[in-house]
Amino acid sequence: MRNARIISTGAYAPERVVTNQYFNDLLGEDVATWLSENVHIHERRWCAPDESTADLCVAAAKQALERADLKPEELDLILIATDTPEFVSPSTAAVVQDRLGAVNAGTFDVNTACAGFVTALDIGAKYIRADEHYRYILVIGAYAMSKYLNREDKKTVTLFADGAGAVVLRADNDEHAGYLSSQLISQGQYHGWMGIYAGGARHPISDEVVANHDHQLKFLQKFPKTLNPAMWSQMAQTLCERIGVNPLDVDQYFVTQININSIWDTMDLLGVPRDRAHTIMHDYGYTGSACIPMALNDAVEKGKTKPGDLVFFIGSGGGLAFASAAFRF
Repeated sequence: MRNARIISTGAYAPERVVTNQYFNDLLGEDVATWLSENVHIHERRWCAPDESTADLCVAAAKQALERADLKPEELDLILIATDTPEFVSPSTAAVVQDRLGAVNAGTFDVNTACAGFVTALDIGAKYIRADEHYRYILVIGAYAMSKYLNREDKKTVTLFADGAGAVVLRADNDEHAGYLSSQLISQGQYHGWMGIYAGGARHPISDEVVANHDHQLKFLQKFPKTLNPAMWSQMAQTLCERIGVNPLDVDQYFVTQININSIWDTMDLLGVPRDRAHTIMHDYGYTGSACIPMALNDAVEKGKTKPGDLVFFIGSGGGLAFASAAFRF
């Protein structure tokens, strides 16, 4: 049976480092203490003025392709998960295909906000399983949210950051390795709670929109504190049931990196040691749809994730959208 295996990873974060002290100076109050103690974010990376989402994607993609010993023209499909696209139209994936020289690859973008990478990974795996003409698929999660931040909004400007992570999927005949199971869930009743609500067809850009900062990221209502841990642990249990394992059999959990306490609460609910959830928000801030592949790449580089490991990817994002996938690495 054809299956999709992750054969390489790559990641990129912009060179500009923004420390917590920057926000103390920007906002005129001590926010660094709260950031360090409560969400464990110490610094993050922001794009340069002339750097954008496609630049992040290309850098991460090149690293993943090099590690896979793969030429761009061997790719059959490029999927990019982002809610900070290069343009409203055309797709960011088309831009990246051109820059890479991946002349034989189809392209499209996926937007399920910060659940995007796991959603795109699921799509890519199923393309390979369903169609023998797809052998190599590049999946990228990318985020340039610094472009959409209101520098006066303490709730958003201190958390969000930029980066990209990539994996190469390859068709394989070992049904016990690679993709094992997945699940997508949405709770659309939360669609108006957090997002960028102008710049699309509903609210085109206007002077009024800019004056109200509606073209920038906003938290409009506070999400229940228990929502993510409850959903993440439920999705992990569902994956375990589907593939016949228990939570302790999973070697690493790669979970949306917005709040360390939500991740720890999830591990506690599952009865799993907290160090099974590899985290990178400490040095990179919250990178949305890029955070899970960036965390995976970091774990691979540090030897925490190795061939044969069972890994769970669990993401959540605005909408609300939730996505999970189990892979044998």
